[in-house]
Amino acid sequence: MGPRRDRVVFAGSVHEAEPALRALLTGPCEISAVVTQPRSRAAGLCGFVDLAPIARQHGVPVVCTTDINEPATVARIRACRPDLLVVIGWSRLIGPELLSLPPRGCVGCHASLLPAHRGRAPVNWSIIRGETRTGNTLMLLAAGADMGDIVDQRAIPIGPDDTCATVYSKVGAVGADMLRTHLPALLAGTALQRPQYGQGDLLPMRTPAMGVTDWGRSARSIHDWIRAQTRPYPGAFTRLHGEQLMLWRSRRPADGEPATLAPPGTVIQVAPDGMTVATGDGLLTVTEISRPGQPERPVTTCCRDTGIRPGARFDPVDPATASWALGLGPRPMAEVRVS
Repeated sequence: MGPRRDRVVFAGSVHEAEPALRALLTGPCEISAVVTQPRSRAAGLCGFVDLAPIARQHGVPVVCTTDINEPATVARIRACRPDLLVVIGWSRLIGPELLSLPPRGCVGCHASLLPAHRGRAPVNWSIIRGETRTGNTLMLLAAGADMGDIVDQRAIPIGPDDTCATVYSKVGAVGADMLRTHLPALLAGTALQRPQYGQGDLLPMRTPAMGVTDWGRSARSIHDWIRAQTRPYPGAFTRLHGEQLMLWRSRRPADGEPATLAPPGTVIQVAPDGMTVATGDGLLTVTEISRPGQPERPVTTCCRDTGIRPGARFDPVDPATASWALGLGPRPMAEVRVS
């Protein structure tokens, strides 16, 4: 019998988790269990990925739970006697009992260059804010949101036509590579780490209702708004006479496009390649739309079925709601209804 391999328990349930798990499966360790969320949670969890088939294909036991800190789940993880707990793509904080369980600690990733952008939906917020880069940070997990010591971090560019999905794909690949690089040292307890310097900021949680589109903003910022919230996230949306329309993709506005005298939210043109709408400083063409809960359809077909034609004007958004949706103000008294 050869020497005992270091044992790792992996926890994850969204997009970044899969490349990280695959990196571990080829690493110098024994994966004692994969903790993931049940498939029944797929509809309510943005970017859900079903890790159970991958784990079972490699003979790894699967623990399905919606609460990794519940006593039964903690007991199952403890029974695995892990040397290291790897948590990537899990949307809740790890409690003190689990944090103190593995002798080599707990390691995870956060999709920003910490200490900047702690908290929820860092990639989505970065795109919404027009930022041109984000990153991924490999860190030792500690009490609090994204507060642990940094093992490694790498910058990731955000291109002008990147979406939340394409950036999170880059984040997942970088996270897997950092994990693969540092796993031997993490298992040996020799990984170099440094504390986070600077206060950073804490991002607010986003909800589907925060996808409401304020057409009074600039065309470029609305393009960023749409691509930051497209699939697999709930999506940006607008309303016409109270009826909701989902906005999934837009064409990046060119520099120096002429302004329009039409009020923001006015539909200027409906064509096979998109619906052109007046914004606060010009025009934006939305190229993929749908009714709520339905797949994208040709723009002309969807507009015809919803009664959208040139001259129609989408419902304005009150300033308090627009500010809240941007994370700049309190939740309005009457929150936006989502179909």
